[in-house]
Amino acid sequence: MTLKPFAGADGELEWIKSSYSSDDGPSCVEVATTPATIHVRDSKKPTGPRLTLAPATWATFLPYASGH
Repeated sequence: MTLKPFAGADGELEWIKSSYSSDDGPSCVEVATTPATIHVRDSKKPTGPRLTLAPATWATFLPYASGH
């Protein structure tokens, strides 16, 4: 997944669903970015808890998430 910082026109976050999620299969995570933060939520519970991370923290986490 490639992330580029952005927010919606009205200032709300725009969420990107993981490529591992599908309409027919398991739900996964969604990510939204701003220039200063990375937001992560459960795609099955979009109004539930969210993680907010600094970009450097997200970059450190990604190798562990991808299994590489």
